[in-house]
Amino acid sequence: MTVLISPAELASALASSAPPRLLDVRWALAQPNGEAEHTEGHLPGAVYVDLDTELADIGDPRAGRHPLPTPEAFQAAARRWGLHDGDAVVVYDGGPSFGAARAWWLLRHAGVDVRILDGGYAAWVLAGLPVETGTVVPAPGTVTLGWGLMPVVEADDAGAWPARGVLLDARAGERFRGEVEPMDPVAGHIPGAVNAPTTGNAGGTGAFLSASELEARFAGLGVSPGAEVAVYCGSGVTAAHQIAALEIAGIQATLYPGSWSAWAHQGRPVATGE
Repeated sequence: MTVLISPAELASALASSAPPRLLDVRWALAQPNGEAEHTEGHLPGAVYVDLDTELADIGDPRAGRHPLPTPEAFQAAARRWGLHDGDAVVVYDGGPSFGAARAWWLLRHAGVDVRILDGGYAAWVLAGLPVETGTVVPAPGTVTLGWGLMPVVEADDAGAWPARGVLLDARAGERFRGEVEPMDPVAGHIPGAVNAPTTGNAGGTGAFLSASELEARFAGLGVSPGAEVAVYCGSGVTAAHQIAALEIAGIQATLYPGSWSAWAHQGRPVATGE
């Protein structure tokens, strides 16, 4: 399934007889609620999605900062967004698609035909395409979602993964090495993991690197097509961006949803340094 859609391709799809549904998932670690930005300007008809409350089930810290929502909660959210069975969906954020990738992964997990707007809202505006302001409140949808269609791994298997394949840590290098830890109680990384900061998946405009560039990037990290790959990050959000980048490069990968935030709260082994 194609991961990305360009602004021009999306504009054409929106003008067709079966336009995709648009979800605005503007989110950042420092500013998790992007509703104000959505109100100031968004793609026509796009519905705002709150990552913390609709794309996660925040509660027990041992499960991580952004554990997956329950299937029931996610289906209820999708119906609030106005989704119906058979709808195609395009997700976006302000760029570089960290929040959008979380929605992409979850919707794929639930069996929905979904793509990421490459470069996000910034790319749409740069292309001179129309935007609107205010809040979009759609009529409730009736979609019935599936679940479990994307591979996941839990903590025990994530810890054992380096013995069978490649475990990628998508956080910044200084967090991986244990030099700083602004969010979680322990600094460092899962023993045997390889550092692959998510920021390396995108160029200066926030759009993903090309398939050949991403293939070369991951090959340099010891990942090649056919390798068994699992990914984690701080809380399972930016790891979804890594999985999207890997898929663009032709590599399937498994998500450890709890990621470092769950690992660090469970008293598990910690490695530091390179």
